[in-house]
Amino acid sequence: MKMIRFGLIRGFVLVALLSGVFAVGQEPVTPASAPVPSSLLSAKKVFISNAGADSGLFPHPFSGDPDRAYNEFYANVSSWGRYELVATPGEADLVFELQLSAPNGPSNADKSKGASDPLPMFRLVIYDRPTHYVLWALTESIAPAEKQKTHDHNFDEALSNLVLDAGRLTKSLPNAMH
Repeated sequence: MKMIRFGLIRGFVLVALLSGVFAVGQEPVTPASAPVPSSLLSAKKVFISNAGADSGLFPHPFSGDPDRAYNEFYANVSSWGRYELVATPGEADLVFELQLSAPNGPSNADKSKGASDPLPMFRLVIYDRPTHYVLWALTESIAPAEKQKTHDHNFDEALSNLVLDAGRLTKSLPNAMH
């Protein structure tokens, strides 16, 4: 009986050691990238929808008015030269819906437990206009600040990052910016 147990234990140890040897020589498996919906790449016309901004964000902590993000985003997408920006959703292949939100949540949350204070954020949802399905969504948080000037800088930086992410996704940026 002891011989059988000893033999089984030795067999398990040998298998474990050999498994480790083979695992060390193997390259880590990187999952293949999931495809980007083809309509994001083939679209010609885009409608930019202003889904608004939560109350209490203007004129403090951010200067301007609730249309500030929409106006800046619209100008940036227009500068790509990739899409014809149309006046109504019915004319579009895609709808880019931009929203600025300030989620409710804990103040001074316990970050050691995975909680954090909610930050204002931009959310861009890209819809396939003919089917009304969401093709992609991007979110960019706005870093906190103490001074008005820094709040505005962080607002602009987060919006620029969102524009860059959308441009990379849709292959709309010049090659040097990808």
